[in-house]
Amino acid sequence: MSKKVLVITGTVSPAEKSFSLSLTNRFVKEYKSLNPNDEIINLDLNKEEMAHKTLSRENFGTYFNEQDALKYINQLKEVDKVIISSPMNNFNVSGLIKNYLDHVLLADQTFSYKYVKQGDAKGLLEHLTVQILTTQGAPFGWYPWGNHTEFLKGTWEFVGANVNEPILFAGTKIAPISTMNPDEAIDQIADKIIEVAKKF
Repeated sequence: MSKKVLVITGTVSPAEKSFSLSLTNRFVKEYKSLNPNDEIINLDLNKEEMAHKTLSRENFGTYFNEQDALKYINQLKEVDKVIISSPMNNFNVSGLIKNYLDHVLLADQTFSYKYVKQGDAKGLLEHLTVQILTTQGAPFGWYPWGNHTEFLKGTWEFVGANVNEPILFAGTKIAPISTMNPDEAIDQIADKIIEVAKKF
């Protein structure tokens, strides 16, 4: 039975210079070779007005509206899998990804606090399987407080999703990776991408 796969990208880098887009494109290519009948739905947050809206005191009353929140929540409810891709920007996910998450992390829509123990919640997106693809300029561990991969993993697990093994491609601003174009660089982890795609 074919699946619907939502691919969410949120890099602000030019496409031809983006390591996260190269990683995403390579993963999707491998996934499609294994699952040729699945439907791929692309969501580039650069093109979504919602992802440019940051929650503030001034817009709190209208932030979670039909067009900016429920539309994207319903999309998550209608797909089977999510591939979400983000570079590290200032030690976290990109602002576009953060704004997207702020819109879709809505009580009684994607999670519920009802009938749970203190400090816990029930995720309402248990039907989803999620693949996290991340990149960062520094080698892994250089900035222990900035782990955007774990942030994304914990967030999707919070809403009940089953998270496949994440892929982090680190050190993109350090030689020799910094001297390569993104596609050449991603070649270095081609085997890992194939391995993880088989499990997704």
